[in-house]
Amino acid sequence: MNLPIETKPALWGVAGGAIAMAVIGFTWGGWVTGSRSVADATQRANSAVVVALAPICVERFKGTAEVSANLAALKQVDSWSQGAFVEKGGWAALPGSNSPEQLSAVARACAALLILRAPAVLERWAAQLPLFPLSTFWGNAVSWLPS
Repeated sequence: MNLPIETKPALWGVAGGAIAMAVIGFTWGGWVTGSRSVADATQRANSAVVVALAPICVERFKGTAEVSANLAALKQVDSWSQGAFVEKGGWAALPGSNSPEQLSAVARACAALLILRAPAVLERWAAQLPLFPLSTFWGNAVSWLPS
């Protein structure tokens, strides 16, 4: 089989271009593999669940008879164990099957809302949801707390 002399350099150019395109696409172009996209989607879904359940936890905390005493006790607990305090109080647990990781994440978000009264904390946790303006949603989420 006789091929023109220009064929070999052309094939090497196509191969080099394909490799360069793949390297550029995966490093700077935003291309991801299927498993990476599944992991990203799972992380975003879990963040959305935490963002949706944290206000329910706050309302359950608010619904207790001794809300002032519980809030004072929560403020006295070390910051790294405030989520565990909320989790032990049962305010973060909802009916259904919640995974332990999800329950802990909801409890930490709830404690952050109760202690810091700052929706920006959840903005940071839900940074994977850029189309959802949490600042408008969380506006008065914890306005009932005493100063």
